[in-house]
Amino acid sequence: MERTNFIDNVLQPPSYGWKDSSGNLVKPEPAAIISEFFSRLNIFRDRKNWLPFLSWLKVLAMIPFLALFIFKYFTFGLLGAAFLYSMIVMGTHGTIWHHRYCTHGAYKFRNGFWRFVTQNLTVSMIPEEIYVISHHVHHARSDQPGDPYNAQGGFLYCFLADVNHQPISKDLDEADYNRVKLLMRHTGVKGNTYAQYLKWGSYANPGRTVLAWVLNWSFWYLVFFLLGGHALACTLFGAAGFWAVGVRTFNYEGHGKGKNVQREGTDYHTGDQSVNQLWPGIVAGEWHNNHHLFPKSARSGFKPHQVDLAWYYIRTMKTLGAVSSYKDFKKQFYEQYHQPYLAGEALKDKKVVQG
Repeated sequence: MERTNFIDNVLQPPSYGWKDSSGNLVKPEPAAIISEFFSRLNIFRDRKNWLPFLSWLKVLAMIPFLALFIFKYFTFGLLGAAFLYSMIVMGTHGTIWHHRYCTHGAYKFRNGFWRFVTQNLTVSMIPEEIYVISHHVHHARSDQPGDPYNAQGGFLYCFLADVNHQPISKDLDEADYNRVKLLMRHTGVKGNTYAQYLKWGSYANPGRTVLAWVLNWSFWYLVFFLLGGHALACTLFGAAGFWAVGVRTFNYEGHGKGKNVQREGTDYHTGDQSVNQLWPGIVAGEWHNNHHLFPKSARSGFKPHQVDLAWYYIRTMKTLGAVSSYKDFKKQFYEQYHQPYLAGEALKDKKVVQG
């Protein structure tokens, strides 16, 4: 298979394709998206589907925990704990680990111990490989054909993207697979050899991945049980599953549901349709337009009201010596964007007064 552009070929294209003969985004019907979803989860048809299958198996495995919380252990106190864990703890950790570290390398750990601790701060739900490689493509092709979660494709296009659009291609040549390895090696996830990749269709090794899953869930269930018995453990595991479903809706919302809803003075990056939203920003540090403006910044909450819990964690870890360095583009944000905007607004006001 000819490889002309790594970014455009690193992901496995869906059967309906990224774009039509005119170069426009293919917007498949819901039936086509759902058919693709179940086809790519079929590990009996192709064992190379194992990683997206495992990702959704984790979600399904959380249903009994959620049901036990709702129908057996429910209290308003536990509901509050579920809210905090799913919305804030899981959300912020996703920003800290998957987004700012694994994908963008916005900060560096002092050593592998602190990286391992940060990786396992919460119940494990999302495979790093599925998130990281596809997110590089998302930034390179944001809101264009080839963007794996292009909001213009509709809600289902984004919601089921981790299966339909985000897994890496199964027929990369060795040079391109080595580029995948370079994008993943700092995460601490040990990758397959090229021969193993050809067998399993992934960077991650199934044996090591399943072992890491079992150990992570066992550890956290034991911790939660010791803190609050089966009631707390079921509640927080169910909350983790709830978050894993909800986070799949984020990019659709974070890119205006496929429409340009950017606001002047709030959203400065106009190269795509990303927007800053109050709720994701406060609970997870996801000031998304700011992030697209400076993707490698360890902080995306630049303005005083833009709470950034992920940044507070990174900064605290730097103070403790666990993080050796980070990149912070707050100064550049003010100098290049916010202050010129304020100056422009002041000039407009002056002209109005003079007029």
